[in-house]
Amino acid sequence: MTDPVQDLPRAWGGAAGTGLLRSAPEDFQVIENLGVEASGAGEHVLLKIRKRNLNTLEVATHIARLANVRARDISYAGLKDRVAVATQTFSVHLPGKEAPDWSRLEGENLQVLEAQRHHRKLRRGSLRGNTFRLVIRGFSADSGLLEECLLRIARHGVPNYFGSQRFGREGGNLRHARDLFAGKVKRVRRDKRSIWLSAARSWLFNKVLAARVSADSWNRLLPGDVMQLAGGRGQFMAGADDPTLASRLERQQVHVTGPLCGRPGRSLRPAAAAAALEQQVLQQEQDWIEGLRRFGLEEDRRPLGLAVNGLEWQQKNDVLELRFSLPGGAYATAVVRELLL
Repeated sequence: MTDPVQDLPRAWGGAAGTGLLRSAPEDFQVIENLGVEASGAGEHVLLKIRKRNLNTLEVATHIARLANVRARDISYAGLKDRVAVATQTFSVHLPGKEAPDWSRLEGENLQVLEAQRHHRKLRRGSLRGNTFRLVIRGFSADSGLLEECLLRIARHGVPNYFGSQRFGREGGNLRHARDLFAGKVKRVRRDKRSIWLSAARSWLFNKVLAARVSADSWNRLLPGDVMQLAGGRGQFMAGADDPTLASRLERQQVHVTGPLCGRPGRSLRPAAAAAALEQQVLQQEQDWIEGLRRFGLEEDRRPLGLAVNGLEWQQKNDVLELRFSLPGGAYATAVVRELLL
C-alpha cells in the first residue's frame, strides 16, 4: 500500500512548490501546550521531556523502566514524531513512592526539563495544542503563488486531514487493521491494537473529508451539517434559520465536522445533504465500520477544517521556514502538504 495521504485533494489549487521537510530532526520542532500547570502535590509526576529521534512510545518505555512501573502507569496527551525535536510532558503514576533520579534518563537525544508532582494523570487528547517551527530545504516555488497560498492558509486554514504518521510506513497500520478485522490476528498488545483501530477510522474520516474538499464544501455549510465550536468539543446541528452561522464559519469560530466511525453513541449525526454525502462515501466501507464497532469504538465527530494560528513565514534562498500553532490532534503535515508537491 502506498502513502494513504499522498493523493488526497488539496484545498487551495495545488501545491506551490517543491522541497524537503525533515532533512534533520531539528527541521521539525514542536512544543506541546498542555494548558495546565502542575499542582505541586499528588500521586503523579509531570515530566517535561525534550526528545530527538525518539518516538513517544520509546520515551515512555525508558521512563517506565527507570521508575520501575508498568507501561500503563505512564501517560501522555498525544504522540509526537520520531524524526523531530519535540517537547512534551508525560505523567508517571507513583503513589506513595519516591521519584527516581530523573537525570538518569538523559542522553544525547533526551533531556529532562521539569519534574513536578500533580494530582491527576494526563489523558490522551487533553492538550490545548502544539507550536511548530518547520524548515523546508531545497525549496523552489513561484513566489506569487506561494504568497497567495500562505495568505489563504492564514485566513481560511486547511483541510484537517490525519497525516501519514497515523497510518504507519506505507500504510502498514491499515494492513494490520484489516487483518485484525478479518480475524487473522488473535493476540495483540492493547497499545498496538489502539493504533491500528485509530488508523482505520482516520482513513475513513480522510475519505469523507477528501470528498468535501473535491466538492469545495469542507469549509462551507451543507444542509444537515453537524458543527463544532472552535477550540472546544461542543457540537450542534446547523440550523437553516441561523443567519450568523456562515459568517462564524468564515471566521473559523465554528467548523463543519466529519465522522469518526464506530458504534452509535452520544455523538450527533448529520442529516439531509450532509448525511447523504457521508453515506455515499462510506457505503463501500461497511466491513471497516463493522470492525470498529466490534472492537468497541464509539462514534464521534472531528472538524473538517483546521485553523492555522499565528502563521509566519520567511524564505532565504532555497530555505523556507514556517512557524504556527495548531489545536490538539491536528497535524502540521496537513499544512505543509498544501505547499509542497
